[in-house]
Amino acid sequence: MAKATFIGLGVMGGPMAGHLARAGHDVAVYNRSEQKARDWAQKHTGRTYSSLANACDGADIVFSCVGDDRDVREVFDAACKAMRKGAIFVDHTTASAALARELAAAAETRGLGFLDAPVSGGQAGAEAGKLTVMAGGEPSVFAEAAPIMAAYAANMTLIGPAGSGQLAKMVNQICIAGVLQGLAEALHFAKRSDLEVEKVIAAISKGAAQSWQMENRWKTMVECRFDFGFAVDWMRKDLGLVLEEAAYNGAKLELTKMVDAYYADVQAMGGRRWDTSSLIARLERPRDR
Repeated sequence: MAKATFIGLGVMGGPMAGHLARAGHDVAVYNRSEQKARDWAQKHTGRTYSSLANACDGADIVFSCVGDDRDVREVFDAACKAMRKGAIFVDHTTASAALARELAAAAETRGLGFLDAPVSGGQAGAEAGKLTVMAGGEPSVFAEAAPIMAAYAANMTLIGPAGSGQLAKMVNQICIAGVLQGLAEALHFAKRSDLEVEKVIAAISKGAAQSWQMENRWKTMVECRFDFGFAVDWMRKDLGLVLEEAAYNGAKLELTKMVDAYYADVQAMGGRRWDTSSLIARLERPRDR
């Protein structure tokens, strides 16, 4: 069992920290909004701290799941001042590959291990403890951290050196964006064709068109219910990282650029906190009917 600290108790981090506690680890938590930490402590066994440095003092492993590059750098700098040599910092935030490389180098100079380890599976995966982790870092650090991450992850892969986890997460987001836009257009087309959508999905969902999004989101998309976790604002943040990296490496991402613009339309419709399946909403606007 490890002495673990978890920083960031949002819709992903809160359940992940809870799984660590249920697995028997000695868990300390910190959240910028202290009320979230207090709420977490009412459901789980663990210690809450109002000071990030105090939460990380003496930890074997520190996890973060926060907002963006600036947030990650801030919590990393504060945590590292309190962590013992040989401890590991695991960042589960979806952030830039450049930042991951920077923090890995900084951790090494301080005698710490570092993994960039973004996750996929959404709020449902976090709550079920069945997330996918794609990691970048040293094999020895990954080998030490993996048994602890197993409390909330069903699948963990070391992709390569520092930054590789973030790049793999970008690949993941490119795929999701394309699949969701295709599904949104398909459902929109089926409705315009006066087809019984349920029958259509039953017919095609076991063939080549099948996807996780189709299986889990077609019905709620048709019903225009978009309250399933990962928000459009966060997807646009992620796609911004993708497009920035593509500008650097020369990848041609025409579809991704287009879908990012469609998500901007959803934001303009008031859907900033809708989940990513809300792409269908821009197709179903009254003026388009």
